[in-house]
Amino acid sequence: MLMKLLLSPVMGPINGVVWIAEKIQERTNTEFDDQENLHKKLLNLQLSFDLGEIGEEEFEEQEEEILLQIQALEEERASLEEEEYLTEEEEDLVEEPQFNINTPKIQEEDKTLVLSR
Repeated sequence: MLMKLLLSPVMGPINGVVWIAEKIQERTNTEFDDQENLHKKLLNLQLSFDLGEIGEEEFEEQEEEILLQIQALEEERASLEEEEYLTEEEEDLVEEPQFNINTPKIQEEDKTLVLSR
């Protein structure tokens, strides 16, 4: 207990990063599983139709539903990737300091040095 209290300032942020990484991994696995399950359903539907277990009309209805679900997942994934890309791009944009260096100008008439601002 004492060690946990003493190490909490150091281990707290580390544990937080580990927790976030685990949540990201869970989300990725869930999305992958969802898409994989939809493809399996589509394959099972095709097999059922080929074996004559379901009619063509029912097959087309169920196929359309599954394909719409797959499309929705892909659109969601694409929008998340685009959002992540935009946030990374915003983080990469660092305003560079602009130096306004004026070089002295020499007037030809009297050869005096003039500094411009």
